[in-house]
Amino acid sequence: MRTATATAAAVATTLVGVGAAAVAAGRHAADAALRPRPGCPLPDGPALSVHSTGPGRVALTRSLASLRPGIYGLTAPGVHAVVGSVLDGVAHDPDTVVRRLLAVTHGSLAPGTRVALTPEVHAGDPGTALGLEHADVDVPAELGALPAWFVPAPRHTWVIAVHGLGTGREHPMVVMPLLHRLRLPVLALSYRGDLGAPASPDGLGHLGESEWRDVDAAIRYALRHGARRVVLHGWSTGAAMALHAAERSALADRIAGLVLDSPVLDWQATLRALAAARRTPAALLPLAVRAAEGRAGLRAGHRRPGEDPGALRVPVLVFHGPGDTIAPWEPSRRLAGARPDLVTLRTVPDAPHGAMWNADPHGYEEALRRFLTPLM
Repeated sequence: MRTATATAAAVATTLVGVGAAAVAAGRHAADAALRPRPGCPLPDGPALSVHSTGPGRVALTRSLASLRPGIYGLTAPGVHAVVGSVLDGVAHDPDTVVRRLLAVTHGSLAPGTRVALTPEVHAGDPGTALGLEHADVDVPAELGALPAWFVPAPRHTWVIAVHGLGTGREHPMVVMPLLHRLRLPVLALSYRGDLGAPASPDGLGHLGESEWRDVDAAIRYALRHGARRVVLHGWSTGAAMALHAAERSALADRIAGLVLDSPVLDWQATLRALAAARRTPAALLPLAVRAAEGRAGLRAGHRRPGEDPGALRVPVLVFHGPGDTIAPWEPSRRLAGARPDLVTLRTVPDAPHGAMWNADPHGYEEALRRFLTPLM
């Protein structure tokens, strides 16, 4: 009897210990998924190496990522470059892909350099990268001043541009030339957790659940400085923030429209993808997601952005596609299907998360121009 009792106690102790270890590991994975990493590309593709360079071209490790169509940034510590389309008819090794090398912004692409593709094509600021007049401004918000770039233009409808996961305010520069041609002022916002901005009180990102209040602060700033209406253009979690602002802001009636690129509409799927991308073991992913929901305050009682299509009051343009492994596009399809009177979905194939412009710059800009024209 004593032996059986001792054995049972030992098993119970072991199970408690394993359970506690699993919970701790899940919490650690949750923090890894939620911890902001400004300027660090999302690990949603294989690591690439530079194999060689030549005039106007670079050879990279062959993969589905390096074969994607379009224009991308190429980044490594101390390095930023811009690559264009895959070059056909150029001799190369079977395990490489040769792409057009459009620019080396800083650093050098030495053979052997480990690089990552990023949707951030431009580095610097709107002046140095695009030659656009701009001002560095501070947007007052609940946690402190938020650094932003303001690109002036004559119209009274402003575009507030909000980046998402794995990028910074350099990302929205891809659409600034078009917006400038349309004479629309642009406010490119940094928000809590970004470099130079106040940290979130708990040091974690909340997938837009708390960050939307920084977008609300940007709307207030725009209206105080001459805007009559605003269009919110968000990428990834920035798109979720834009939807939250349209649903919750006291100034929602001053929002003329929403542009949502790769919107995070299903936080469980995104948390799972982020945890997996940080190499969380598959067995711990459910624990990591539950822990992250708790840490980010995303449990019962919190409505997902866009969960109630009937709450939409303004036109919405959504760019999304089936290649997004971070924010699945099915919720975007459902949103567009539920409100065809207000929501237009532009499907972008072969594009990773947040890179809808990169995969099809011309198509993206033409759809954006048509959407914005009646709102100006």
